[in-house]
Amino acid sequence: MQLTQFSDFSFRVLIYLAQLPEPGSATINEISDYFKISRNHLVKVVNNLANQGFILTTRGKGGGLKLGRPAHSIGVGEVFRAAEPNMELVECFNMKTNQCCIARACGLKGELYEARRAFMAVLDKYTLADAVSSYSKGESQLAAGENPPTSKEPIS
Repeated sequence: MQLTQFSDFSFRVLIYLAQLPEPGSATINEISDYFKISRNHLVKVVNNLANQGFILTTRGKGGGLKLGRPAHSIGVGEVFRAAEPNMELVECFNMKTNQCCIARACGLKGELYEARRAFMAVLDKYTLADAVSSYSKGESQLAAGENPPTSKEPIS
């Protein structure tokens, strides 16, 4: 199992913003440069995060992005659901488009439903604040000017 790029980038944006010193904001270009990811793709991610209320966006000079609410009130599972509205692990999870000829007799569907519930239950236990808690207390890694992680290194 692997997160889609959309979910991955959603979490990266939120983690980046959560580490900014208060009342900090960042630009799409700044985040794109930091993570070395496509600005165009990031625009779509930021739009979704803003529409869901996770971030606030301000246009123009002095504008930017910032968290829409405190990091401790943003659930990891909540973000994941907003980024991944289609959590149909297999074809038969969608009754309208299911074409699987063994769906009625398949015993695997129940186990996959259970696995999805367990996966989401774990994500629901954590918040954005938990995701950034590994950084030093007080001053964030970003504010301290430390080297950013490469795209191959985890940031949490």
